[in-house]
Amino acid sequence: MQNGKNDISRRRLLRDGLWGACLVGTAGAGSFVAGRGKKDNTVWQIDPETCVACGNCATYCVLEESAVKCVHAYEVCGYCEICFGYFGPEPVNINEGAENQVCPTGAIKRTFVEEPYYEYTVDESLCNGCGKCVKGCNAFGNGSLHLQVRHDRCLNCNECSIAAACPSGAYKRVPADKPYLLKRAGHA
Repeated sequence: MQNGKNDISRRRLLRDGLWGACLVGTAGAGSFVAGRGKKDNTVWQIDPETCVACGNCATYCVLEESAVKCVHAYEVCGYCEICFGYFGPEPVNINEGAENQVCPTGAIKRTFVEEPYYEYTVDESLCNGCGKCVKGCNAFGNGSLHLQVRHDRCLNCNECSIAAACPSGAYKRVPADKPYLLKRAGHA
């Protein structure tokens, strides 16, 4: 009889111990989720003033198609006939031929406005985030093209692989309610 009573006590101890461990685990998970909620108030973004357009955004994103896209600050743009974000530094001709374009995917579209002005728009569905246009625009132009993380695509990874590979430290956490760091006139 004594052995039977000990068996019941052991079972009760194991059952109560497992139940207590489950409660502790649940509380731990709840505090983890609550802590993560505070972290979710920020998102990854590229500081256009720090970015060197190294090309890592196109290759280091965990997504098959990078969440980083080129954007155009139209208020900064000069609408030049020869945009070095569109044309290479030594184009064969000044026309829309692929051999004259710096973008490897043809994501930048050139539209005539009036002599000598052209508008350059980015087709984000074609942009791979390589930054070649940004590099050209910053080197020879006014810097109106720059890279930004598009949050409708980004997974907001805890440790962003692009941020870890960024040589200039341009990737940073910003408030989720102000997720874009855009260039403005006078800041190019």
